[in-house]
Amino acid sequence: MLKTREYLSQFIHERKTVLTIGLDTDSAKIPSILKGDVLAFNKEIIDATHDLCVSYKLNFAFYESLGALGWDILEKTIELIPSTHLIIADAKRGDIGNTSEMYARAVYDLLGCDAITVSPYMGSDSVKPFFRDGKWVIILALTSNEGSADFQQQELKSGKKLHQQVMETSSRWGSADNTMYVLGATHPSEIKSIREKYPEHFFLVPGVGAQGGDLDAICEAGMNHQGGLLINASRSILYAGHGRDFAELGRREAQRLNKVMKNYF
Repeated sequence: MLKTREYLSQFIHERKTVLTIGLDTDSAKIPSILKGDVLAFNKEIIDATHDLCVSYKLNFAFYESLGALGWDILEKTIELIPSTHLIIADAKRGDIGNTSEMYARAVYDLLGCDAITVSPYMGSDSVKPFFRDGKWVIILALTSNEGSADFQQQELKSGKKLHQQVMETSSRWGSADNTMYVLGATHPSEIKSIREKYPEHFFLVPGVGAQGGDLDAICEAGMNHQGGLLINASRSILYAGHGRDFAELGRREAQRLNKVMKNYF
């Protein structure tokens, strides 16, 4: 099933949510009752939340850190996600062309993901191999971490900030039909101005929940007629509880976020 912009917009409006759940599962933080079984934990979270979100985002670092076992868990977790949902590989790839092509094969052909996060700082030839029919390239633009000020918010001689130049240049590599941008939830005023310049693009917005992003402010700043956002919550859902009821408490947190989002449809 191709997750086109039209499909994604329809799915968002049917569910009246733009919630993405980040499966950034840390084996050291899951309930002790599971004895470190990351796959079992992911299954219960997916079973408890799949009707409340439109997408799942898997941060590859949490799986790669487990070696071969982690890759197996990654594959099996993706198989558990309903085919209706957008599956995002949060891998932050971006290297010379032939290397990026290998990354694309792993994420799209082997794992069957619908989208991948990429770093644009090696230029167009490092990003273009990820463009394929029915797939989404999600380009890092303005992230939510403190260090985003080190480079992304630096002003260039042109008067533009670096992230603005990155978006202006990279927007010509693809289109609103295959390109999204990562915009951190800690930058609502910037998201508002970016939305004015890029009215049709989808934005992946991490930083709501444990990182303190203002959900109302982000919805007001970034939503458009198609939905236009994928707002990610990870830790606030995954670790809402530490006992046998962890999945139910995670579901309640997803419901709480959705209650806010529904006000914008």
